[in-house]
Amino acid sequence: MTTVALIGAGRGLGAAVARRFGREGFSLALISRSQERVDAFAEELNAEGFTARGFEANVRDTRSLTEALDKAVQELGPIEVITYSPLPQKEFLRPLLETTAQDLEGAVEFSIYGPVAATHQVLQGMRALGRGTVLFINGGSGARPSAKVAGTSISFAGESAFAQMLHDELAEENIHVGQLIIPGQITEGSENKDPQVLAEKLWAMHAGRNEFRVFAEPMDQ
Repeated sequence: MTTVALIGAGRGLGAAVARRFGREGFSLALISRSQERVDAFAEELNAEGFTARGFEANVRDTRSLTEALDKAVQELGPIEVITYSPLPQKEFLRPLLETTAQDLEGAVEFSIYGPVAATHQVLQGMRALGRGTVLFINGGSGARPSAKVAGTSISFAGESAFAQMLHDELAEENIHVGQLIIPGQITEGSENKDPQVLAEKLWAMHAGRNEFRVFAEPMDQ
């Protein structure tokens, strides 16, 4: 049995993704800043018949993130898939002219240092398995910069570039890298942006192993 590590695991999209991959036989490593929350979430999933564990980490602290991923491997088995979808902090969503250099430091830690650290931590294990998937999940500013949300627009650009290069570099090793762009809010009951619908898209990206970037819905012109 292999593991999917959900970085930024929450009760919305994270829960839907956990259950979707869990139904396919994956163990579930739930990674979030609150040990109490992920433990409660893991307990709920275990009661439903899945195999889940919670691990505390802050993506802006790369050491805590790599340690959490290492513990997940020790407790649950090799990581075949990671999803990276922590929620951006409010200071990353300020307008351009209100965004300071200090705000960008946090955004870069969140959207570049975190993904780079997580990916490098799991690559050796994926290579040993002979397969793997890394899925980045971003808002609309990951594909189209907006001066209304400067921090994510700038840092997501770096994350997107990193992810695209990974996609190209690792394809021959049977390690697929993809990016799901979700414009606007995730909304229960939405045709395109309901958590269950998005979880299905992410599963299809993992199973299909085709294009790099997928849009939850077309972006407004």
